[in-house]
Amino acid sequence: MSETLQSVQPLAPATNLRDRIEDALAAAIVSGEMPPGRVYSAPTLSQRFGVSVTHVREALLNLEKRGFVEAMRNKGFRVTEVSEVDLKDIVDVRLLLEPPSMAAVADAFPQERLEEFRELAEAIVQGAADGDLARYLAADTAFHTALLGVTGNGRLVETVAHLRAETRLVGLADLLHTPELTASAREHSELLDLLAAGRGADAERLMRRHIQHVLGWWQGRPEA
Repeated sequence: MSETLQSVQPLAPATNLRDRIEDALAAAIVSGEMPPGRVYSAPTLSQRFGVSVTHVREALLNLEKRGFVEAMRNKGFRVTEVSEVDLKDIVDVRLLLEPPSMAAVADAFPQERLEEFRELAEAIVQGAADGDLARYLAADTAFHTALLGVTGNGRLVETVAHLRAETRLVGLADLLHTPELTASAREHSELLDLLAAGRGADAERLMRRHIQHVLGWWQGRPEA
């Protein structure tokens, strides 16, 4: 495996090593570092991570259950594809759920948690600036699910988290250190300002635009 994978780097020993490997591989797949159709072997990845083959194989088997990869007999694991239709369907459902929820979040926004949300928003910006896609995606998920949690609707949070986990951003890796990635990262702070000010309608519009990046920038397509 000769290509550079920012998300696949040596890991320090830890009790949750398999989970960390799974998260790193998921980030590489979601961002397009590990592109659809490419086959990877557990031994090769274990060398890149600097860990045992067993940990990597277990992580890959979990990713297979999530639909991220599929086992290829005597070859390794092939990164699966998400069709254009599937991706648009995911985005359409997210647009039905996430933007309208911003009004409820704005109405009930917990000002005492403002600093907590700002730290998450800053972690997204910093992850983009550092080219750390795993950190970027983890902070992004934490930020959005925490905001939706303000609604008190656990089923909503669970559903959106599942949809986000299925969303592929195959052009993200190519956008490192670009104005587009910086702009998208900063939208989180803008969204937070609107919610803290109780401007639910404006937050809804921004969230709608933010999600639509999935079909634009994150697929390597220009946006108006």
